[in-house]
Amino acid sequence: MSESTPKESGRWVRPPRGREDPSDDNGWWYDLIDKAAATIDAGGWVEGTLEQHMLLVLPAVYREKNERNLQDGTAAQEALERARSRAARSKTNVDNFIADCLAIEAQSAQEAGALGYMARVLVQATMPHSAQPGNEFSRSNGRLHVSILAPSEVGLPYGSYPRLLLAWLTTEAVKTKSPTLYLGKSLSEFMAKLGLMPTGGRWGTIPRLRDQADRLFKSFVTAYETTQDGERSRSRGGNIIVADDWDLWWDPSSAVDQGTLFQSWVKLSDRFFGQITDRPVPLDLRAIRVLKKSPLALDLYAWSTYRMSYLGQRTEIPWDALQMQFGAGYPDSPQGKRDFKKKLVDALRKVSTVYPELRASEGNHGLVLLPSPSHVPRLPK
Repeated sequence: MSESTPKESGRWVRPPRGREDPSDDNGWWYDLIDKAAATIDAGGWVEGTLEQHMLLVLPAVYREKNERNLQDGTAAQEALERARSRAARSKTNVDNFIADCLAIEAQSAQEAGALGYMARVLVQATMPHSAQPGNEFSRSNGRLHVSILAPSEVGLPYGSYPRLLLAWLTTEAVKTKSPTLYLGKSLSEFMAKLGLMPTGGRWGTIPRLRDQADRLFKSFVTAYETTQDGERSRSRGGNIIVADDWDLWWDPSSAVDQGTLFQSWVKLSDRFFGQITDRPVPLDLRAIRVLKKSPLALDLYAWSTYRMSYLGQRTEIPWDALQMQFGAGYPDSPQGKRDFKKKLVDALRKVSTVYPELRASEGNHGLVLLPSPSHVPRLPK
C-alpha cells in the first residue's frame, strides 16, 4: 500500500523526518504549518502571504475551513462592534433620560415653557399602537366608546407620531385660539422640542410624520355612550373629524426645514376645535419627548395626569377594563391578558420616572390609583 501525502489526506499529518530534505532543515517550515493547521482546527484562521503558501501545502479541506472560519470570525467581530455601539448609544440614551427627568422635577412645565395640551376624548380612549388590519378601530373606557374609521386605501393612524401631532395641534389651538394652524417652521420647532430631528429619505421622520398626518386627517371619529336606567336606555354621542380642510407640503427626500417650503396649514373642524379648547388636558411637553418612543407610555401618561385631576379616593381599575382602553392589538385570551399586563406595568415604570408624584401601583385585580397631584395643574381660564 502506498503512503498518502499530506495533501491527499483529509487532515494534516506532518511527514516523517525521513521525507524532509536532508540538504535543508525544513523543520521550522513544518512547525509553522503544524501551528496553522492547529489554529484552523480550533476555529481560527490564518492570513498573509506566508500563510497562503502554507495553505497550499495543507489538504484542500483546510483551505475551505479557513475561509469559513475567516467569514464567521469577521461576522462575529462585526456583531461585537455593533453590540458595543448599541451599548454606547443605550448609555447615552439612559444619561439623557435621567437628565430630562431631573429637569422635569426641578422646574414646572410653565416655568420651562413646555406647557402642552391633549384632546380629552383621545386621552379617554386611545388610537392603535401599531399598524392594524382593516380600516376600523374601537376602544372603550367605561361607558365611553370611541370608534375610528379611515379610508381603506389610507389606513388607520397608529403609533407615536399621530399622538405627537395631536399634542401639537391641541397645544397650538389653545395658544393661538384659532382653528387655522400654520405648520411650516413651527412644526419643525415642535419636532425639535420632542427630540425629533427633521430627516428625509425613506425612513426619515418627515415621511413618517407625513404618512401619519395623512391617516389622521382622513379619519372619522365617533364617540358615544349608552346608559341604562331601569327599562329606559339612552344613547348619545357625536361624530368628529380632526380637520375640515388642510394643505400640507412635504419634501420626503430632503431634511430641509419645512419652514422654507410652501406654507402648510390645517383648519380644525368646529367640533374638534371646541372640544380641545374647552377643557383640554394639560401636559408637560418634556415628558412627551422622553416617552415618545412608547405609544402606550404616552397614553398612560396623558390619562394619568387627567385622571388625577379629579380622583378623590383610592380606586382599583380592573386589568380587563384597562385592556379595553389601552390594549390595542392584544388578544382577549389568558396569554394576551398576561402580555398586556406586563406591558402596562413596564409603561407605568417609565411614566413614574417623569411623573414621580403619581401614586399608582399593581394591585390584586388591577391598577391601584391613589389621589395624587396632577402632573400639570389645570390653569384658570
